[in-house]
Amino acid sequence: MRLTRRQAEILAYINQYSEIQGYAPTLQEVGKRFGLSSVATVHKHISHLIEKGYLRRGRRNTSRDLEVIDQRSGEERIVRIPLLGTVAAGLPIEALDEHEEIVLPEEWLGRGRTFALRVRGDSMIDEQIRDGDTVVVEAREMARNGETVIALVDGDSVTVKQYHREGATIRLQPANPAVPVLTLSEERVTVQGVVIGVLRRF
Repeated sequence: MRLTRRQAEILAYINQYSEIQGYAPTLQEVGKRFGLSSVATVHKHISHLIEKGYLRRGRRNTSRDLEVIDQRSGEERIVRIPLLGTVAAGLPIEALDEHEEIVLPEEWLGRGRTFALRVRGDSMIDEQIRDGDTVVVEAREMARNGETVIALVDGDSVTVKQYHREGATIRLQPANPAVPVLTLSEERVTVQGVVIGVLRRF
């Protein structure tokens, strides 16, 4: 079942914490990590993760009895991918190297290397990519016309747009009529990947 961005982040944190410490964090520790002052809010996120089959309660019935489900035989497997920074859904901005990870069902992975980027801006809103979303990206250097890509512009800034090649010109098309189209010579644009999924915090 689909995870929101915050659920994916919490699941990744619980998994990483458990691997390092040998036991799960408390609800208070999860809340502190994500700036959530209400334990009830944390409990709601945890309950959703349990309902969706990503977490379960252990037998100890303690504050640290959460377990991440990673069943490898016949059921969905959970994997971690790098969250590499922020990408613009608007004018290009610099991608930030934040050294984080998120967790996903294995079936969400692309054919090759898969990574994630947070989205800033609303130029792709008609494609249901909104400010604050996290996009899942299959690393690729080639794209087909109409695919939503992560494009490096002039070697130093990154944007998410629909890709269209027109001869020696690349058109990076927003999905928002209020945002201008970027029309660039092919040597100014490098495709870094194609968007294959979106995570959203509700």
